[in-house]
Amino acid sequence: MLHLLQSEHFQPLLGQTCNLLLPDGSVLPVHIESIKDTPQARMPNSARMPFCVELNSLEPTEFVDGLCDLELPGVGHLQDMFVSRVPALGRDPTLGYFYIAFN
Repeated sequence: MLHLLQSEHFQPLLGQTCNLLLPDGSVLPVHIESIKDTPQARMPNSARMPFCVELNSLEPTEFVDGLCDLELPGVGHLQDMFVSRVPALGRDPTLGYFYIAFN
């Protein structure tokens, strides 16, 4: 199912809060910060436009990266999305800043 997703599927969540199910089974509330197309990552002969989703945690977390689940409105339950933590870079270092790439 992940290979069928388009950036438009995430648009209803932009600026919203949702729950990210972490690999250990815990739930992390996150804010969907941005959704960006990444045309430079497009593979030859691929119909899908690659994109990325940036998330910010709403509470302190030690989570770094791993396979997570997310409920996506209109699509359903997404499983096994690889979520990566990115550096805080001047933002609150106790919170988590994450990136999901869909290539």
